[in-house]
Amino acid sequence: MSTSYRRRILAGAGALTLALTGGVVGLAGTAAAATTTTPVFSVCDAPAPQPDGSGNQNYTITLPDTAKAGDVVPITIDPGASPLVPSFSVTTVNTTKITLKVGSTTQTVVSPPETVTVVAGVPLDPKAFSGTITVPDGTEGTRVNLLLDQAVTDADLSGSIFTTTCVPQPRPSASIGSIQVEALPKDPVTTKLTPNSGGPDTAVVATGANFPAGPVTCKALLSGAATGDTGTGSADAAGVATCNITITKKADAVIIDGSVPPAKAFNWIPPAVGVPHPVDIEVLAGPLTLGPTGGLPALDFGAVTINGKKQSVVGQFNAATVQDFRGGTLGWDLTVTRTPFLNTTTGHAMATAQLGIQPVCTVTNPDSPSACTAGTPGAITDTPLKVASAAPGGDELTGGEFAVGGGAMIQLPAFMFADTYQSVVTFSVS
Repeated sequence: MSTSYRRRILAGAGALTLALTGGVVGLAGTAAAATTTTPVFSVCDAPAPQPDGSGNQNYTITLPDTAKAGDVVPITIDPGASPLVPSFSVTTVNTTKITLKVGSTTQTVVSPPETVTVVAGVPLDPKAFSGTITVPDGTEGTRVNLLLDQAVTDADLSGSIFTTTCVPQPRPSASIGSIQVEALPKDPVTTKLTPNSGGPDTAVVATGANFPAGPVTCKALLSGAATGDTGTGSADAAGVATCNITITKKADAVIIDGSVPPAKAFNWIPPAVGVPHPVDIEVLAGPLTLGPTGGLPALDFGAVTINGKKQSVVGQFNAATVQDFRGGTLGWDLTVTRTPFLNTTTGHAMATAQLGIQPVCTVTNPDSPSACTAGTPGAITDTPLKVASAAPGGDELTGGEFAVGGGAMIQLPAFMFADTYQSVVTFSVS
């Protein structure tokens, strides 16, 4: 066989899986772990004369349920049957390198060499292999997703190396596994002043959270320096602190000792000398709206030719806008649903077609007091799927302007009527 040969490929592919059919199972053992199986679509480049190809491949990933930032944790990868079909038989020694996006980092897990007997016409099903990844620093209290960036297989045939590379479309893929990163112990914070304004001899109750149970003290500040006004109080077993202080002189903040800055603002009202002249203004709450009001442009996936195999087509959802002008502390959730894929004129339907979304949510107004969180990739059905949200603010102001969209993928059945189909996706905010 010439060096142009090659062999098959462990085709580790992956793509916008969107977790349309992924499942999570708890594994037994002293270290709790979770196994997720996700179909991923990739395009594979194989050395000639082996033909290139593309298709779905079921990636099964086993990871710990939880870890700490900075931990090196075990991972098991079972790439599943390859989407490439070899054109002739041969025996090679394969090494697989799976490159993953782990949070903001790129990490590669390498398999041990595996002797593989390739049979013409039979997709190769590589063995599962184990390695380690590192949980990125700065991820405390978040869920870190693993995305497939590429899969490379080096096949050693009598000392000659033939490489096959599979990349997801789009690249990297949606999540094929995740780890919940433990939160750091919460810092004590001053949460509220009651009242938060006044002049000389104003009695103020300062409250806080995350304090060790026992006595606390608090103090008034002006431009960051203590004014000399202090108070005392206590924290209960739940960490809720209450401290009483009397403001006797000019101050612009109050903080419970031990709190992480910033202190809570206090509005000093100096004694008035002369004729008081109140000035009033009423600020009215605005709406929580989802736009554009006329609807979004159609997402056109183009044309697909029936070939007797299930096919996946990727695209991009147009961004909807969320405006929260309510001027309060409420949050919001944005969900999506869809209708079946139909042609209402001919009556044809694609009952088994799946439509998935990999959500993206961005803040479009830099003055927005709220952040926006994208939901988990998944299938859009007639059951609402949460694709974005903003959390309630507690005692803090919320609101802002946001854009919500993301990657889209249709998984089509192997056979259907040749026709034009449409499904209507509806975004809803509450």
